[in-house]
Amino acid sequence: MVKCRFWFADADLKNPKSAIPNPKSPRAEAATKNYMARYRDAVCRLCRREGGKLFLKGDRCFKPSCAIEKRGTNPPGQHGAARKKQLSGYGQQLREKQKVKRIYFVLEKQFRNYFDKALRQKGVTGEILLFMLERRLDNVVYRAGFSTSRRQARQLVNHGHIEVNGRKVDIPSFQVRLSDIISVKDNSIKNVHVEGAWQTAAGRGRPAWISAGAADFSVSISALPKREDIDPSINEQLIVELYSK
Repeated sequence: MVKCRFWFADADLKNPKSAIPNPKSPRAEAATKNYMARYRDAVCRLCRREGGKLFLKGDRCFKPSCAIEKRGTNPPGQHGAARKKQLSGYGQQLREKQKVKRIYFVLEKQFRNYFDKALRQKGVTGEILLFMLERRLDNVVYRAGFSTSRRQARQLVNHGHIEVNGRKVDIPSFQVRLSDIISVKDNSIKNVHVEGAWQTAAGRGRPAWISAGAADFSVSISALPKREDIDPSINEQLIVELYSK
């Protein structure tokens, strides 16, 4: 009796029916599960690794308790200061890519998918990549002032607190379009985190492509994002050169 080595180790090739996997078996259940990657470590070390504030902790980034204020811009770890040295060309490209990934809080596979989509479109690939990241729903929620960080905005979206054109959308990567109206659900307006973020949004300001809506806790997409609306410290050309190798 010969047994299949890969898919069905217990399948008897003399009995074809035995090659059909049992959907209730532990192996079949493990194969059908969708495992979502998620960064769960400290985020302040990401700012220190990139040598500047990425604003991943909300209001704490503006307080003296910020890790950059307390520990400086040396990379994290016991020997962080010793590892700080002049980067090669590849090192600069890699660090720029990591910085943008961490600003928008997406992981490598998703970020690469954005780049591949940007590469297939007409225009400047690096700018199109940034525009797609800016139009993510979790980023718009953060930029509109409904949250103090993109991580908090992602949680608001995942938990169903955000509506687009009056309909609940719980997908953080949803791409907003021109004239879309983004709002907080009526029963979520009294959320202390949303209220606190909305009160501080006036001081932080909103980009020019996001306008205040007709009602409180709502904004509208009045234009598509432009390069001047995005962090000028980002050098998107280095990301294009890295992925073009």
